[in-house]
Amino acid sequence: MESISFGIGQNALVSTCSHIFFIAITFYALQALMYEKVLKKNHVFQIQLLLILLSIAIGSTVSNFFIDISTWSRQLPYLFN
Repeated sequence: MESISFGIGQNALVSTCSHIFFIAITFYALQALMYEKVLKKNHVFQIQLLLILLSIAIGSTVSNFFIDISTWSRQLPYLFN
């Protein structure tokens, strides 16, 4: 029973770290965009909020993709049992 709890806790830790990592990378990557030319001027707070929300949305999606690939690759051996 303890090994199941440990596995669940370990999975939660890896998922949390993965999400934070990919959100940070996405935030860094989105800063390369020249959004000043596309969005309204003098709306700094709204642009920053949009940048944060886009970072969370894209970073979480990418993180979920990698977590799913990892989970599926660990489940592949059950196909051949």
